[in-house]
Amino acid sequence: MMDNVPVDAAISIRGIAKRFGEKEVLRGIDLEIPNGAYVTLLGPSGSGKTTLLRIVAGFSVADAGTIKISGADVTRRPARERELGMVFQNYALFPHLTARENIEYPLRVRKLGKRERRELADQYLERVQLTGCADNYPGTLSGGQQQRVALARGLVCRPKVLLLDEPLSALDKHLRSDMREFLRQLQRDVGITFIHVTHDQSEALALSTMVVIMKDGQLEQVGRPEELYLNPKTSFVAGFIGDSNLVFARIRDANAHSNLVELSDGQQCLLPKRGLVMPVECHNVQVVLRPEDAVFGQEPATPSVMTNGVVIKTTFMGTHHEVVMQTNLGKLTAYSRADFPAGGQATAMWPLERVAVVSP
Repeated sequence: MMDNVPVDAAISIRGIAKRFGEKEVLRGIDLEIPNGAYVTLLGPSGSGKTTLLRIVAGFSVADAGTIKISGADVTRRPARERELGMVFQNYALFPHLTARENIEYPLRVRKLGKRERRELADQYLERVQLTGCADNYPGTLSGGQQQRVALARGLVCRPKVLLLDEPLSALDKHLRSDMREFLRQLQRDVGITFIHVTHDQSEALALSTMVVIMKDGQLEQVGRPEELYLNPKTSFVAGFIGDSNLVFARIRDANAHSNLVELSDGQQCLLPKRGLVMPVECHNVQVVLRPEDAVFGQEPATPSVMTNGVVIKTTFMGTHHEVVMQTNLGKLTAYSRADFPAGGQATAMWPLERVAVVSP
């Protein structure tokens, strides 16, 4: 059904499916992307995120389903008629054209006059802070500068949505960090929806107002970064977003607000449902214990999952020590400011307010 598209949806995706030969790459994708959002499509290699982006862009044709942009059905429209901008993974700049000429290129295709092309190109060079590089060729620019030229080219035609395919993957760690902040501020400034494909979890968390996690051609979970981190629905999401220990458990009792969970070592914990649809009573589940939430000591200050164990190893990570323990709950990793010698005993606790329950 396409009649109930939210009026503030920049892009509405309904029932999108795609096969490559015998391989089902996308399986009935339904997704509403709001206006003005910074959305990341996040998932491992082969999850279908780039294929979905290419279908939205009009570079690939879906086998089934529909795409609407600002309420208009564009499913059968060619890419040039969709009012979208695109930034490619390898930037795709013309080496024989200057930065300004690369930005002008889509305006030339649209047959804008020379003066108007130059004015718009210079306007977007200023927006991406490259005014002094207008006459430079791509080969003389750094990776970050080339990325900014590609961004300016994607925005110069004033698209309704900008699509970005792994735009930071070719940059080194420090430059990626700088470009994340630049991209987020740029999106706020231009005020349009950005849809950004990545396999980098920290990139998605840092940039997004909305994260779409994909696995095997399906949507695993959609939500704000904080929601996905604190309230994952599945073990895949819990393991893919940040570091986590997954402990097997069973739900022994449940009500509208909480689950009574029994862990594999027999201890029972009353965990809040946090507004999510949780598994049914007595169902096999997993409990998520984040390493950074661990507290070391003898007695918990608040209700907690508590376990004793033998320290297998401790690794200094700069801001903390990574402590790996063998416990009754299995092998667990916890972060600590203190160093724990290998072979020694330690007691780790996870406050229940920070513990999530997920389906296996």
